Amino acid sequence: MKTGQMGLGGQVGRKQPAVLRKIVRGLMVVIGAFVTAYGLEAVLIPNNVSDGGVTGLSIVGSELIGLPLGLLIAVLNIPFIFLGYKQIGKSFAIYSVLGIASLAVGTAVMHELTPIIEGDTLLITVVGGIIIGFGMGLALRNGGALDGIDMLAVLLSRKLPFGTSDLILFLNTFVFIVVSSIFGLQGAILSGIAYFIASKVIHIVEEGLSGAKTFKIITRHPEEMVETIRDRLGRGATYNLVEGGYSNEQFREITCVINRLEESKMKEIIHELDPGAFVMVYDVAEVKGGNFKKKDIH
Repeated sequence: MKTGQMGLGGQVGRKQPAVLRKIVRGLMVVIGAFVTAYGLEAVLIPNNVSDGGVTGLSIVGSELIGLPLGLLIAVLNIPFIFLGYKQIGKSFAIYSVLGIASLAVGTAVMHELTPIIEGDTLLITVVGGIIIGFGMGLALRNGGALDGIDMLAVLLSRKLPFGTSDLILFLNTFVFIVVSSIFGLQGAILSGIAYFIASKVIHIVEEGLSGAKTFKIITRHPEEMVETIRDRLGRGATYNLVEGGYSNEQFREITCVINRLEESKMKEIIHELDPGAFVMVYDVAEVKGGNFKKKDIH
């Protein structure tokens, strides 16, 4: 009886840190969304500078038809949230809904803020880009997204012979053409510069704006690890036989390539199954050909 109680207590004890981590991640996504909203409403939008992606299209739509920016951000991102749910998973979709909803609320709450910078175009693009890049990077680092265009680029990269980063740039080219119809050519150029700066800040905060990640994992539970990665990420993996240089013990090293939006979920799986696993993570600029595909996980 005592053994059973101890086992139950151990399970509850393990669940509490997991729940706490999810709450902290959700809080970080919300903070990232409000930081992004501040950058938009206190720096970029009052100076006729836009953002890229769905947010940029929402800003243009708000200027054209007069609807609240937050409402357009929420509505236009709905298809991309569904895409994230199908391709990346339920937890990513939940964190993205939380982030996008917080961004929508944040832009509404901060709409009447006094701009912190006016007139100096260089300073506007640099400061605005840094602020929104930090906010978006914070959200991505914690498993959520504030803009759907990244998810679309990841999906298209599997169907077209182009890398994710190329497609993000290509899609945003059309966004800035649309922006130029409202903010003029100068506004579109400044918007492009601000977005470029934001992308570099995202790279610093989130460790990888685009492309893929290679995980090499040595674990005591290789079969369970590979099966869980397949079931929860829809990703395949390969084994390599490796031998310890000191112990001469043989291990099966797991190699798995994922896209950047799946990194936090992969780390969550590894920590859950084997917190003591030996893990190496590599940045991959581009993945083409082979079998870098995944099945739907819902």
